[in-house]
Amino acid sequence: HMHNYHKIIISISSDIGFNLAKDWLNNGDRVSGTYRTKTDQCKELEALGAKLIKCDLSDIKSIDDSIRELNKLQKWDDLVVATGSQEPIGKFIDCNIDAWSNSINVNFISQIRFIHGLLPNRNLKDSSSPSVLMFAGGGTNNATQDYSAYTISKIASIKMVELFDAEITDTSFSILGPGWVKTKIHDSTIQSKNAAGSNYFKTIEMLEAEGKKCYPMEKVIDCCNWILSSDRELVGGRNFSSVFDPWESDDIEKIKDNPNNFKLRRFGNEIFKENE
Repeated sequence: HMHNYHKIIISISSDIGFNLAKDWLNNGDRVSGTYRTKTDQCKELEALGAKLIKCDLSDIKSIDDSIRELNKLQKWDDLVVATGSQEPIGKFIDCNIDAWSNSINVNFISQIRFIHGLLPNRNLKDSSSPSVLMFAGGGTNNATQDYSAYTISKIASIKMVELFDAEITDTSFSILGPGWVKTKIHDSTIQSKNAAGSNYFKTIEMLEAEGKKCYPMEKVIDCCNWILSSDRELVGGRNFSSVFDPWESDDIEKIKDNPNNFKLRRFGNEIFKENE
């Protein structure tokens, strides 16, 4: 390493956040992050040298305090926002609208607030540009029922990453759909059997037998590291799928051919185009 990298994870206590942090710490990187609930995993990360800050993403003051603390530290090279809550689960019309609005706050607005607050402390001194990674969910190309707040937050995040990429050209912004991964985010679905509809049964099926049908956590971590270390020209502004994209092969370079690739676009524009 030319220098000691500083990498930040918002919601380092999430399953993906924890595994990513551990990978980085074992690699000798300097890691900081936020947690909502102090778990044994948090203590494990602290023992490995991570700096952790308590933060409630549904509380603006808590977010702003965390931003201030993080900005006192060494400038960061990578920022990963790993927060996610699927609640409220159920038909939109049946949801408590305050819970629904709060979900948009936690799954989108608070994450963007963090990025806004932390961007001034990004490290622009080194040759490689700083990288920011968010996480996407289902619903990009279909209607995921009973998860409207979570889904709409993810769609907004996908577009926001494209806007960041257009506006902030010295930094690489990407978003990753990790696929079905065996994590605690699914607990709320398991606990909402009636509201979750068919997804309850899909979730039970995916998580059975220690989640052998799920996408392996190690692969998710490898994919995150691949995105964060790739050129902005390749990954900037784009929405990746760790499960379906050939990111482990040079074939992935093909996406550079069209700036629309892996972005949110309207379908069917060609139906009424004259044959040119």
